[in-house]
Amino acid sequence: MPLKKLEKQILKKVGKAIFDFNLIEDGDKILVAMSGGKDSYAMLHLLNILKKRAPVKFTLVPVNIDSNFTGYRTDIISKYLADNGHNLEIVKTNIYETIEKHIEPNTSYCSFCSRLRRGVIYNKAVELGCTKIALGHHLDDFIETSLLNQFFTGEIKAMSAKLHSDDGRNTVIRPLVYVEEAAIMKYAGMMAFPIVCCCCPVCGSDNMMRKNVKKLLTELSGKYPGLKRSMIKSLSNVKTRHLLVKENK
Repeated sequence: MPLKKLEKQILKKVGKAIFDFNLIEDGDKILVAMSGGKDSYAMLHLLNILKKRAPVKFTLVPVNIDSNFTGYRTDIISKYLADNGHNLEIVKTNIYETIEKHIEPNTSYCSFCSRLRRGVIYNKAVELGCTKIALGHHLDDFIETSLLNQFFTGEIKAMSAKLHSDDGRNTVIRPLVYVEEAAIMKYAGMMAFPIVCCCCPVCGSDNMMRKNVKKLLTELSGKYPGLKRSMIKSLSNVKTRHLLVKENK
């Protein structure tokens, strides 16, 4: 598939998500979380295209949270963005040292890191006066999270396309909710985004439950091509009458 055709298809899905969940409003200043992975590059590039076409005015502020993992190349991300008209703000942290010092046995390294990074990015958004925080979670992330919660925590819960934080200071948006990971991977390759490894010391060995769920989804969607589209639709098509909802006594 030609690049322009693929880009058009993805943009249509991002536009639909923005419309369905009112993700972007006039005057928004959006912090775009840039990790250097395929999802964050694609999200920034697509939002920048829509910014030029949208009937509402909004601005994008790319921000990178540097966890201080050895070998992490923020300079590659910064140079690519500068070459494409963006100024990347890098927030240096001691997250790596904090994890190594305080993580408890049998605690997920990824989950602990994610919580620390979330706190940093929430504070940075307030400091910069941003009205929204854009994260690059895609359709597969939503489905995997839903299954993980059902399989291992006994909850019917996924992620929200638009989430107001508990403290009321931030609003998180996920514009790639309708975009499958395979499409992003293909798009990132065709765009030649300079993907940067997170350099996390447990990368590839942590979060085996999510990897197993991803493998299961890959196998099932190979047999049933419409499976992922059906599953993402189900997250906004909940029939509580047919669930085990207890009545108040």
